[in-house]
Amino acid sequence: MRVSGNSTFHHVGFVVSSISTTAEGFARSLGAEWNREVIHDPLQQARVTFIHYGLGAPVIELVEPDTERSPLVKFVCKGGGLHHICYEVDSLHSRLEYCRSVGSLIVRPPLPAVAFGGRRIAWVYTKEKLLVEYLEQSPGIASEASVSSGTNSASK
Repeated sequence: MRVSGNSTFHHVGFVVSSISTTAEGFARSLGAEWNREVIHDPLQQARVTFIHYGLGAPVIELVEPDTERSPLVKFVCKGGGLHHICYEVDSLHSRLEYCRSVGSLIVRPPLPAVAFGGRRIAWVYTKEKLLVEYLEQSPGIASEASVSSGTNSASK
């Protein structure tokens, strides 16, 4: 099976223990810009900020746990660092169907992300142990909800 639709590299996610103590130095070391905006996403149990290189360029997302119960805490305790890559896709439904067909695990089904204006994201863990975030290009349609349950929307 070949994946249908387009995808564009969007960002690299980097987990840190504290955005407020890390972001400025991170941006400076890369010669990039940080606008100081920190976004809380309770569904992701995280706070995020973005470091930008310029219009249209991929960004670096710094991610910190929002509480001690966040799944990110374990990652921070191991030192943090490179966490995931993100691709923006035109069809989250098609991309997740493809991921399943090649044996990837859908870690978190599609859900809205505050940092992306409510556009949905999904988390996939590949057989090669790569964590990939897929970001939909535009708000999803109801039939894509079937991906999270593993059902085929065409049969409904």
